[in-house]
Amino acid sequence: MKVRRPTFGNFVLTACMILVAVACLYPLWYTIIISFSDKTAVDSGFVRILPVGFTLTSYERIVADAKFLNAFLVSVARVLLGGLINFLITVMMAFPISKSREEFKDKNRYLWFLIFVLLFPPTLIPLFLTVKALGMMNTIWALVLPMGAPVFNIIILANFFKTVPKEMDEAAFMDGLNHLQVIRTIIAPMCKPALAVVAIFTFLSSWNDFMGPFLYINDQSKFTLSLGMKYLISGYSVFGQWQILMAASVLIVLPVALLFFFMQRYFIRGLTMGGLKG
Repeated sequence: MKVRRPTFGNFVLTACMILVAVACLYPLWYTIIISFSDKTAVDSGFVRILPVGFTLTSYERIVADAKFLNAFLVSVARVLLGGLINFLITVMMAFPISKSREEFKDKNRYLWFLIFVLLFPPTLIPLFLTVKALGMMNTIWALVLPMGAPVFNIIILANFFKTVPKEMDEAAFMDGLNHLQVIRTIIAPMCKPALAVVAIFTFLSSWNDFMGPFLYINDQSKFTLSLGMKYLISGYSVFGQWQILMAASVLIVLPVALLFFFMQRYFIRGLTMGGLKG
């Protein structure tokens, strides 16, 4: 078997990719090493590649901060409640889209409505006025309901549902199952990668959202992590406690990294298979 020798072009391409990877990963690595470094070393600018004066004091102080813990619990509650509502609505809306026009006669109208919402999403002012008129200001519902039906997730899930053989649905209906039972017993087990993609996107949109809490929440006891960090920065940066802010940033990013790490294979498979069949 003839072995192909690497060319100069391959070497340059590899070097460029390494440089881009380092440029993307170093800010995250720098955040981590700052969080584990001593305040004196951070203020002196000695921290470059590895932690200097390794310590866990920054994590101990940020975990002991009542405002941070409260914001963390609010974010978790929002993710759980919002994720459940988002997940149920997305599945219920994606299932009829995956059917043929003979099975669902209003499919075209349904699709055009979703495409219109995708192309012309509601702006901030109408959303704010609607939430205020419904009396949801300073409540968790203001953070959950406006994001309850993401069109992008619906389209991904609908395309994946199309890969399920039609004969399996028909056999289930002949056995006396209704639509909800078909989704629960047949569709959901066969579409775990797509459901994982929807779960990850839902988690990310809820966990990282800043504009929603900024618009709808005025009570500091109901701040999420994304909004609470704004006030943590203004508090700790005044005293030069940058290592504590970096520790808080690491703790905020950690759930996202762990989620993607454990669901990576489902995530990649769900994205690729969800876009194969239109």
